[in-house]
Amino acid sequence: MRTTSTNRRLRPVAKSFLESIREFLTPAIWKQADQARRAGRRSVRWATQPLLLTVLTMTWCCGDSQAERFETAKGFTAVCLAKRRGPGKSVQGFQKALAKLPMTVLRTVAVGVRRRLLSLFDLTNDGWIILGGDGSVLECPRVAELEQRLDPPQARQRAPQVWVTALVHLRTGLLWAWHLGKGHNRERSHLRALLWTLPALALIVADAGYNGYELAQQIINARASFLIRMSAKDMLYTDWAITPEKLQNFTEGEVWCWPLEARHQGLPPLRVRLIRLHGQRRRKDVWLLTNVLDSKRLSIEQASRYYRWRWENEGLFRTYKRTLAKLKLLSRTIRLVHREAAASLLATQLLMAQGVRGVSTSQRRQRGQRSLPRPCSPRRVLLAIRAVILGRIGIRQRQAFQKRLAKALREQRQRTSSKVKRVWPRRVTHKPPKPPKLRELAGEQKVLLDQMFKRAA
Repeated sequence: MRTTSTNRRLRPVAKSFLESIREFLTPAIWKQADQARRAGRRSVRWATQPLLLTVLTMTWCCGDSQAERFETAKGFTAVCLAKRRGPGKSVQGFQKALAKLPMTVLRTVAVGVRRRLLSLFDLTNDGWIILGGDGSVLECPRVAELEQRLDPPQARQRAPQVWVTALVHLRTGLLWAWHLGKGHNRERSHLRALLWTLPALALIVADAGYNGYELAQQIINARASFLIRMSAKDMLYTDWAITPEKLQNFTEGEVWCWPLEARHQGLPPLRVRLIRLHGQRRRKDVWLLTNVLDSKRLSIEQASRYYRWRWENEGLFRTYKRTLAKLKLLSRTIRLVHREAAASLLATQLLMAQGVRGVSTSQRRQRGQRSLPRPCSPRRVLLAIRAVILGRIGIRQRQAFQKRLAKALREQRQRTSSKVKRVWPRRVTHKPPKPPKLRELAGEQKVLLDQMFKRAA
């Protein structure tokens, strides 16, 4: 009897939509969100849980306008919370309640969901939690308030835009954290704002837009590691003499990151490791910079594989913009724009988490052992959730919902040709970054370096 009960407790159990949501939005998270809302202005009609559940459902359901999506989400929320007070009936009242909702509430829920991701999934790979960082723009309606608050003065011809920078777990495609702000040339400041969300053993993989001494120093101070692509804008210094033969045969080596501004400010140099990934053509070589000096801890093969995984960032933005139809936000005030973007990103995170959870549970059941989470198909997970919203699957029906999630596997076939079918006329042709500039340390720089090491000792 004891053995049977233990095996039954350890056996994966199919979960309904409500049980799947409660795995990530626990009662403790709802309580923390309600406490964070008490400091701000509260709506008389809209409580915290139905308000957030309605705005999440509006991201998942179908509809050409906010009013149409609200009618579907309102009815679904009333079914999910049947024993509680019903939500409001008008979209105008919903928007007023959402505008009064403090952003602290959404941030509190996001922190709780991140903790649940760490407890439910094994996100480590070779001892790292590999997170990719990238950004994208979200267009907004052309209204006077958004044009004044969002657009910089030199970009008045374009539609108002919100820039979102996201950290994505590259092994599974899970959205980890995000930061919202104004438009271009703020990627590095957005990534600095996300450093407090990093878990232990985090390795940030980013493109050439996230270079620079200041950002690298702050990542190191956050006790994290980075793997960032270099370009011709970067200047690195070496202890050894630079010759054409050494550059031609260069594969990896330790270098110094010490720009002129850092030397003038008396800041110490950064001892980093430069990795060169050889491409089929010399001009397509990829130069990566990392603060992991031990080649056994992060080998060239691992760095190459992790940087290829960085495409999960682009896949996440494709899911958000195309699959969930968030290419352009619909809100017309600055308060509603921020809340619509943050809530829709939270809905994307929950969508991917449910998919990875359902796929990994099915794989463990088939193999009879613990396995790493596998990437899921966001489109198939969305169709399963929409089947619940439309009433084709009951909110408490376990087997049918779990079966749909178990089949939501991403395509794994090996491609033999490019995915690009035609050349778009307005698309800018991608040019790979050129190699970084390598310079040998001069005599004055070596003396200054020795003086700094003596002071530190």
